[in-house]
Amino acid sequence: MPVSESVDEDDEHDSKDTVLQKYFLQEWKLVKSLLDDIVSNQQVSDLSSVHKIRSIMDKYQQQGELLEPYLESIVSPLMQIIRTRTMELGFESDEILEIIKPICIIIYTLVTVCGYKAVIKFFPHQVSDLELAVSLLEKCHGANSVTSLRQESKGEMEAKCVMLLWLSILVLVPFDISSVDTSIASSNELGELELAPLVLRILKFSKDYLSNAGPMRTMAGLVLSKLISRPDMPMAFTSFIEWTHEVLSSGTYDFSSHFQLLGAVEALAAIFKAGGRKGLMGVVSTVWTDVSLLEKSGTAAHSPLLRKYLVKLTQRIGLTCLPPRSPAWCYVVDKTTLHLQNPHLYPLLECMAMCVARMGRTSSLGENVSLNVSKRADQCSHDENIDSVKPEESANCLEDEAMDVPEIVEEIIEMLLAGLKDTDTVVRWSAAKGIGRITSRLTSALSDEVLPSILELFSPGEGDGSWHGACLALAELARRGLLLPMSLPKVVPYVVKALHYDIRRGPHSVGSHVRDAAAYVCWAFGRAYYHVDMRYVLEQLAPHLLTVACYDREVNCRRAAAAAFQENVGRQGNYPHGIDIVNTADYFSLSSRVNSYLHVAVYIAQYEGYLYPFAEELLHNKIGHWDKGLRELAGEALSALVKYDPEYFASFVLEKLIPSTLSSDLCMRHGATLATAEVVLALHRFDYALATEKQKQVAGVVPAIEKARLYRGKGGEIMRSAVSRFIECISSSHLLLPEKIKRSLLDTLSENLRHPNSQIQNDAVKALEHFVRAYLVTTNNEGASSITSKYLEQLTDQNVAVRRGSAMALGVLPYELLANRWRDVLLKLSSSCMIENKPEDRDAEARVNAVKGLMLVLKTLTQERDCSSICCGEDGMSLYHLIKNEVMLSLFKALDDYSVDNRGDVGSWIREAAMEGLETCTYILCIKDSNGKSHGVESLSERPNNDVADNNQVVSFFDANLATNVIGGIAKQAVEKMDKIREAAAKVLQRILYNKAIFIPFIPYRENLEEIVPNETDLKWGVPTFSYQRFVQLLRFSCYSRSVLSGLVISIGGLQDSLRKASISALLKYLQPVETEESNDRRSREHMLSADMLWVLQQYKKCDRVIVPTLKTIEILFSKKIFLDMEDQTPVFCASVLDSLAVELKGSKDFAKLYSGIAILGYIASLLETINARAFTHLLALLGHRYPKIRKASAEQVYIVLLQNGNLVPEDKMEKALEIISETCWDGDVEATKLQKLELYEMAGVDLGLLVKPRDKLPNKDSGKEPATNDENASYSSLVGSSGF
Repeated sequence: MPVSESVDEDDEHDSKDTVLQKYFLQEWKLVKSLLDDIVSNQQVSDLSSVHKIRSIMDKYQQQGELLEPYLESIVSPLMQIIRTRTMELGFESDEILEIIKPICIIIYTLVTVCGYKAVIKFFPHQVSDLELAVSLLEKCHGANSVTSLRQESKGEMEAKCVMLLWLSILVLVPFDISSVDTSIASSNELGELELAPLVLRILKFSKDYLSNAGPMRTMAGLVLSKLISRPDMPMAFTSFIEWTHEVLSSGTYDFSSHFQLLGAVEALAAIFKAGGRKGLMGVVSTVWTDVSLLEKSGTAAHSPLLRKYLVKLTQRIGLTCLPPRSPAWCYVVDKTTLHLQNPHLYPLLECMAMCVARMGRTSSLGENVSLNVSKRADQCSHDENIDSVKPEESANCLEDEAMDVPEIVEEIIEMLLAGLKDTDTVVRWSAAKGIGRITSRLTSALSDEVLPSILELFSPGEGDGSWHGACLALAELARRGLLLPMSLPKVVPYVVKALHYDIRRGPHSVGSHVRDAAAYVCWAFGRAYYHVDMRYVLEQLAPHLLTVACYDREVNCRRAAAAAFQENVGRQGNYPHGIDIVNTADYFSLSSRVNSYLHVAVYIAQYEGYLYPFAEELLHNKIGHWDKGLRELAGEALSALVKYDPEYFASFVLEKLIPSTLSSDLCMRHGATLATAEVVLALHRFDYALATEKQKQVAGVVPAIEKARLYRGKGGEIMRSAVSRFIECISSSHLLLPEKIKRSLLDTLSENLRHPNSQIQNDAVKALEHFVRAYLVTTNNEGASSITSKYLEQLTDQNVAVRRGSAMALGVLPYELLANRWRDVLLKLSSSCMIENKPEDRDAEARVNAVKGLMLVLKTLTQERDCSSICCGEDGMSLYHLIKNEVMLSLFKALDDYSVDNRGDVGSWIREAAMEGLETCTYILCIKDSNGKSHGVESLSERPNNDVADNNQVVSFFDANLATNVIGGIAKQAVEKMDKIREAAAKVLQRILYNKAIFIPFIPYRENLEEIVPNETDLKWGVPTFSYQRFVQLLRFSCYSRSVLSGLVISIGGLQDSLRKASISALLKYLQPVETEESNDRRSREHMLSADMLWVLQQYKKCDRVIVPTLKTIEILFSKKIFLDMEDQTPVFCASVLDSLAVELKGSKDFAKLYSGIAILGYIASLLETINARAFTHLLALLGHRYPKIRKASAEQVYIVLLQNGNLVPEDKMEKALEIISETCWDGDVEATKLQKLELYEMAGVDLGLLVKPRDKLPNKDSGKEPATNDENASYSSLVGSSGF
């Protein structure tokens, strides 16, 4: 023990602050520095320091005891500041409020965290402070809070609360208050019936605060209880009781008087707690009359808080009527003596005692421990008999007792019992504590009448509130020793029922609070009784506690039951396997419902006495639970217990479950169907053979369900899923089925495959996979041979749900059913991966399922070793040629699926599946190539001619061209706008590059790719700022640049601002030269990027999904001076861009495209190149666009171009042109701008004849007529037509 000794010695010699800093408030240094600053300045100089201290203290809201060692260091200096500054400045100064309010915020924060009782101990309490506190409170009384938000509080409310708390101590001065009241002249003495002015002032504002809705109401009640319960305040006491009588007995309870009513009742409860019994007995009848009438009023019925205060006042009235006593009949546990049931723990306890004694913290504790460990086990049992009170001895003692119990006590107990049935928990909890307190002052005979009244609340006709209140009352009786061991046999059955209390109400249930309270009762039992008295009780409670701990739906109930079991194991001695169970069923392991059901419960069930209670709980309460997820989990949990007693589950459990599959209750039949399936599968896994009769019963479950038509109406969908799971389990178990039932089950699965619900289809596909392998592959019947053809035909069905199901069904068919028609299956699935021609037939889910089904079929065909029958087809094309030339081609087309519907980018589902499909095909072809090199390849006559090179060398299936297309296609997805797709693409590339099973050859620039995509698992590819910086480097390589750029422009020109910033910054960083690179490197990258950009414009011509963001990208790059300084390449690039714009802007109604086109034209027209005239001419043509906003945007761009480039218009006409553009209303009527447009054309020297398309080349019925050349409208129409609008 050298380490622990050194630690203890350090703690012993360290200062108090060092030890507290180590174990308690972690931020003490910061808090202390802020407090020192306040103390040194004698005020708060910066309000932010107050908020900082408050935020630190708020973190300890649940563990306020950690702050208690610091309270004196915090509270005393702050209260001293309030005291001294008040004396310096005086009460009349307005400055004093500004000083004390921030300080009171800190003190009140401590009150909310630690409680007022812990804080007020450090308030100053000199007699002279009484008048000071009253004057300060009067000063604060007139200040009103400007906000109700705690974060914005200036301290008005906190100052009032702190002053009231301070006053609650000061009114206890051991002198007559009139003697310290300076307002009373020494010559003028008060009359006998007069109160001191100081007392009147306190009473006045205290009554005012009783009507307040804030915490001042409680503080005022505390002040009043301390003040008028003084022996020298009988007049004040009588006056206040009369005032409360008026408040309680007034017949009108409006909203304004409600808080006054609450304050009066709360103050009375505080007075009956603090006052002496002798003085209170005279007003009991008056107060009780008011309370009983108020309890029955409508006001109390609508106010839980009022009912809580009434219950609290009621129990204190009862305690006043009964004299304080310590009844001899109570069950008392001597907590000063330590008893150990395990002798092996004595050495450890001796060591603990030495450590405690050495630390010097509690010397008596060390002595007691040392003394107790010297005793033997037999002495411990002797002590137990002495310490525990025998019921017979208690009864003898009570026979000599004579106690006069007032009649009012019976009414009080009845009201408290009624409070146990209240609808609100706070009222029930207060009533339970009242029952315990009053029972502790009754005789044994009278207390025996309380317990049956509590147990009556457990009747089935009572609501959940009654059960909850009864549990709380039992726990209070047990904690106080009022529930004798002889009563435990009567109580335990009710507690067991409460542990399983769960009442169904519509689509949910109630009872979690009852189960939680029942666990609290068990916890109280463990702390209240000796192990001798609890031995048989714990044997009854333990299985039920662990059942709740493992199988309850609510996590708080599971943890509460486990805590109760742990308390009993720890305090009641050597319980069998208790420590092992407690270590397994701990706080954290029970937080997950799945872990509790499938791991914790299975571990506990191995011990004797728990298996059958667990199975009973699942059968009776969880299989038919209203929560669908819980029913499914219960079936799995039941199957996990099969290994301990298969015979029990095969006989008893199945006998219970099979009839329940036809129950009229949907929840029961659904849960029973799932549970039957899971149990049958578990029995098969443990090699337990069901009897023939039992197999027939199991096989007839699905036909019986269909005969009862349980698929129809409410719950039909979940029954279909359950039946699919049932078929899957019996197929995996190879249950013997007649041919008729086999056909029936296959038809059931076919129907489920046609269902539009995706979950039902997925469950049916899983069942079909096992069913076909178990019952159809081994038989040579027509059904097995025609099933493939059936699903192939359904791939073209008009019903989209049928297409979805058939595609998945083909994917799970075994090799034997695919061998004869593998080519048709692959070709049909490949065609189904592409977008349907008819818009009404398009369905994204069907295409996703087709891709996934295609990959499953390929794996099935290629993983069979004996596949010589399908290596060559009739036309000489092998399976692998088909994969390369057809399957992968369809997957590349699927990568371009950007379908959109009201759900968003549904094409992303297909693209993600296609990437995984390309990865699968890559592995298949590479494995074939490696096997061919190792074992020989097919003869050249069996290969197509195009697979044989000129040098007569056999070409690999996976070549460099295919590798480039695969990597490029996936890299394109890695730079697009969806985080999920980018992450999926990056992970696919990672798996391809670093596959350990098979090396993927022919990947261009592999080393560079491995630098961009390292073999690390924790990379955040979905984060744009991370992924774009890496993948943009692929633009350096011509084989990847076009694919990457076509995806990158989607992100740069997209709508998402954060994505646009991340992608454009990555591209600009890529274009900037690095210090180690040559100056020409940036130019070469820019040239290459411009060529790729033109390729994108040509490749995706008239495809707005790509063209619009591409134009936005070019606009952004132009704004960054990219592409505008490439010497000879700039005019060529700009000319190609103008050609694309002429095509794209023609007839376009897309404003985003038009705005980007106008901006690009403006940049090109501003160049000092010959190409600028063409761009400027196009801009002028847009001045006549059909949309006013476009005309206005074009005019603005023309104005900017003319300012930047003066060569477009003669110098003498420049001012006139700018004037026309600025003064014309371009977004007005188009007819009003015709003259201005023509004037601008003339100034710019635009030849209208060149702009007008030759009409004589087009068929025109009026071609014979000679057009009027001077017609302005005709010229304008021609101009607009030449611009493509």
